Amino acid sequence: MVRFIATCGYLGYLPASGTCASLAALGVYYAVRNHPVVILVLTACLLIAGFWASGKMEDMAGRKDPHEIVIDEFSAQLLVFVFVPYSLWAMITGFFLFRLLDIVKLPPVRRLESLPRGIGIMCDDIAVALVINAGFHLFRLMAP
Repeated sequence: MVRFIATCGYLGYLPASGTCASLAALGVYYAVRNHPVVILVLTACLLIAGFWASGKMEDMAGRKDPHEIVIDEFSAQLLVFVFVPYSLWAMITGFFLFRLLDIVKLPPVRRLESLPRGIGIMCDDIAVALVINAGFHLFRLMAP
């Protein structure tokens, strides 16, 4: 069960596993795009499961932040869209911004990776997602 959750149904074993998990999350987001409360609850449940499973999976793997753990990308990609009105533009922009900032990891975000176990695995992606989500909401407020 730990491996299944941490790897998002074994997506973590594919090449470009983080991108694959983010794309899978886009599919889930698209399926529930008209139900913002469902997106919120699903995201919250996946984040909680991610903290638990990624910490356990790190212990099982015997190394810090194994590449096959992708629940962090999957759940944080959904977090990008919490209470963001659906549009194809938002979906594409949110995906590309999330992948770019997750890969680049600016210094404040990079420091979160050093937190212990599942906390470090999850928190850097959560921080990136929250910044993008806030950007969407600020952009919407500033739009004419």
